[in-house]
Amino acid sequence: QVQLVESGGGLVQPGGSLRLSCTASGNIFIISAMAWYRQVPEKQRELVASILSGGSTNYVDSVKGRFTISRDSTKNTVTLQMNSLKPEDTAVYYCHAILSSRGIAAYNAYWGQGTQVTVSA
Repeated sequence: QVQLVESGGGLVQPGGSLRLSCTASGNIFIISAMAWYRQVPEKQRELVASILSGGSTNYVDSVKGRFTISRDSTKNTVTLQMNSLKPEDTAVYYCHAILSSRGIAAYNAYWGQGTQVTVSA
């Protein structure tokens, strides 16, 4: 069994910063990719940023230059540093991982429970 646990959401004023963290635990063998998605009511979940096992990163255009994704492979942790936050960044942010488990040949995708980020004056 695998769990993704997020932390770091909250309320921040426009222009402020927040740092989200997500730790994967359980039966983990290889994590090939980790990512952050976000979702607002009545809209599809959106990929915000991703990082591959080799360190390659990808960002949605709206956060480029403001958000930074990083990963600590020794701790199975992914972090999203969010700077210069805007009201339109308000959403529930979800951690996502693609990984393999010991004893299971296939890679599977897992989600965290989500953490609310609210950017408001």
